[in-house]
Amino acid sequence: MTTSAPITPLTPTLRRVAQHLANGLTAKEIAAETSLSAVTVRQYMRDIRESLHCLPRCKPAVIVHRLFTTQQVASPTADRPAPSLTPEQRLVLRAVAEHSDPRDIAVAAKLAPADQRAALDQLLADTGARDTTHLVILAHGWKLLPTDPAARSGASQ
Repeated sequence: MTTSAPITPLTPTLRRVAQHLANGLTAKEIAAETSLSAVTVRQYMRDIRESLHCLPRCKPAVIVHRLFTTQQVASPTADRPAPSLTPEQRLVLRAVAEHSDPRDIAVAAKLAPADQRAALDQLLADTGARDTTHLVILAHGWKLLPTDPAARSGASQ
């Protein structure tokens, strides 16, 4: 669960790594892009999670959402119009952005746990997202997720 403690601003180095993450790169890709070692990138990722008050094992999609909502990195711009999503799909989208555990996602999206994966797969297909991190990046570009930290529901990871 996130805390209400103030977010620690990222250092310039952490902000650069965070921006790569917010651009959809994996830790391995960030290491290759920045010429940093994989060990260093993993440590920076831990430091970013800690600064954002995210749990150690929270998913990259949750970290990216927190980076955007706390304005630690530049918000993405949409490269195509937003798809028309049902209210149920918007619930799944927000749940994926705020939770890492599949059961927590299902509860937040008001789905049976057995239906969560199918609903997420359909959402990925409907948005053209590669994965949940890409989905969150696209959703922020389309302004489908709140960017004001006060609008967040106190999400858990």
